[in-house]
Amino acid sequence: MSVKYTPVGWNRNKAIYDLFLLGAVAAYILAFARLAPLVSPSAAGTDDAIIRMRAFGSCAFLMLTFVLCIGPLTRLDPRWLPVLYNRRHFGVMTAAVASAHLSFVAGHYASLSPVPPAVALLSANTSFGQLLGFPFELFGVVALTILILLAATSHDFWLNFLTPPVWKSIHLLVYAAYASVMLHLAFGALQATAHPALSLMTLGSAMTVGGLHWAAAGREGMPAGSVPAVGRDLDVWIEAGDAATIADKRARIVVLPDGNRVAVFRYDGKLSAVTNVCVHQNGPLGEGRILGGKVTCPWHGFQYRAEDGCAPAPYTERIATYNLKLEDGRLFVDRRPNPPGTRVEPLKLADFAQ
Repeated sequence: MSVKYTPVGWNRNKAIYDLFLLGAVAAYILAFARLAPLVSPSAAGTDDAIIRMRAFGSCAFLMLTFVLCIGPLTRLDPRWLPVLYNRRHFGVMTAAVASAHLSFVAGHYASLSPVPPAVALLSANTSFGQLLGFPFELFGVVALTILILLAATSHDFWLNFLTPPVWKSIHLLVYAAYASVMLHLAFGALQATAHPALSLMTLGSAMTVGGLHWAAAGREGMPAGSVPAVGRDLDVWIEAGDAATIADKRARIVVLPDGNRVAVFRYDGKLSAVTNVCVHQNGPLGEGRILGGKVTCPWHGFQYRAEDGCAPAPYTERIATYNLKLEDGRLFVDRRPNPPGTRVEPLKLADFAQ
């Protein structure tokens, strides 16, 4: 978290995650090299370098597609959360596979050029005035540049140095990278091949990403287990439902009239409320649970004490807390957040039992 930066905080889960990714990439590349000549007769006489180029390029595209699907999948089904925890590892490997694709492209098409390979690739096609044959290479370079930028800034050092809002804004460029890849394919490979496999893969990938984001957006407005706060915009205390129906060591997410969200946790017969936003990557704390007596973010395991929003020593992160009150079993939240790290005495449900 905030105490010490290391290049990679290796643990057993991360090692398994990365080994699985490496194995999956290797299996895909080998399968592509073996099966492409069988599936497409036109590929039977293709140079091995071109086969490798296509293998790494299609692999990077599918990996980027999956990276964009991880977020909405976890919103729809929490069983995908283990994949989300190390999504940055997935992104770094995607950038590495895409770089290998460029390496094979440059090695095959520009190795004999008297000018540097990068210059040769970008200057060989200048048909900017037509759609058919438009310089698709530019879109590939834009996409790869973004992926490398995201990989280079994926470490928590940059998250802390840039601040989470800025870091998150930069990493939203992954959607621009995906759009650039789609244009790279549309003006390049899709115009050069008549085989339907690539067209189906491209269309299917775009529809999958769009469909999952659309489905997740419908749930984002009111996450599972959340309730809309009852009250007027000017009310200070906002009604938030029946306290007894909150599951033990879980939270109810209360959506305030101004759109902010509060996570009300029930634990050990007590109630405490904190902001729903984790300071690490704005993860949804209310979708996590109490582990080891601490509010635990479901994304990367950041923890906070429920009563004061402070991370346990030696960590230093703090989040805002909220005041609560119970009246006749009904829960009320003070819409005004306390400064991060402010202790609020938990409500004891036994004191309000009838």
